[in-house]
Amino acid sequence: MTLRAITDVPGILVGHAHDATSLTGVSVVRAMGRAVAGVDVRGGAPGTRETDLLNPMASVQQVHAIALCGGSAFGLAAASGVMERLREEGIGFPAGPALVPIVPAAVIFDLGLGPADRYPDAAMGYAACATAGPTAPEGCVGVGMGASVGKILGMTAAMKSGIGTWSEALPDGTMVGALVVVNAWGDVYDEQGALLAGVRDPANGNLLNTMALLRRPSTLPAFGDTRRDDASLTNTTLAVVATDAQLSKAEANRLALMAHDGLARAIRPVHTPYDGDTVFALATGRRPAPNLIQLGSILAEVTATAVVRAVRAATPMGGLPALNDS
Repeated sequence: MTLRAITDVPGILVGHAHDATSLTGVSVVRAMGRAVAGVDVRGGAPGTRETDLLNPMASVQQVHAIALCGGSAFGLAAASGVMERLREEGIGFPAGPALVPIVPAAVIFDLGLGPADRYPDAAMGYAACATAGPTAPEGCVGVGMGASVGKILGMTAAMKSGIGTWSEALPDGTMVGALVVVNAWGDVYDEQGALLAGVRDPANGNLLNTMALLRRPSTLPAFGDTRRDDASLTNTTLAVVATDAQLSKAEANRLALMAHDGLARAIRPVHTPYDGDTVFALATGRRPAPNLIQLGSILAEVTATAVVRAVRAATPMGGLPALNDS
């Protein structure tokens, strides 16, 4: 049965763990077996782990899981818990007397929504990995627990977001999928260009337009500006895209690069100095690869759909309204 989720890609599982009181969490994408991986970091404020390993010139060729974590740089500790769970299962890269699981990770900044002194740890990462399965719940789960969008006027004018997923089968049967946590500084638009979620008018709660506000110099934020909370200046949209096609590391990196087009179609503005936008790509290698132009172009649209689903599945939380306010 097709779930229209990243887990439709054979060999891909997803697990979530979160703290609903502290509004933070972890989401893990597992590759059953191993997967060739690539990454493309576009935002100006990334928080990552093991991304250098995904360079085609690096020696390790495959990874075992990707961790998407809340908690800013503190949350990178959750990846250690993912590694521990995989080690217990006998999964890892042979390194002399040990197996070392390869778990690249990236974080979102969610310390401005929940308590600033609570963030994911190794135990939460372990739990997310342990619960990984064939379904991929959306909305305010896992790392999506702390996600929000529309920060130009500060957190009080933002909206709640979450995590979303989508998949599509190519004409030759190759499967592609995306999982995206949308914690963007900008606004989110649907496939027809309609504004769905983002910055709200402090006077009446109606949606404004960040791009229009950017044309008013008085609204431009600046770090250290005491009129605005600095939590609104630190964001990040993270994505994992996957396919069952057989790709090299260089091709996986190109796939991650092309998937960023999906973020740009759905989020405006994106890749700002206040975002750490990062896309990981996984290729499980279970079938011959189609043309990379076809693969990456369709995957970009799948990624854009996953962004839209992230805000549509979100619910009000932490004092922020959501598109789904019912």
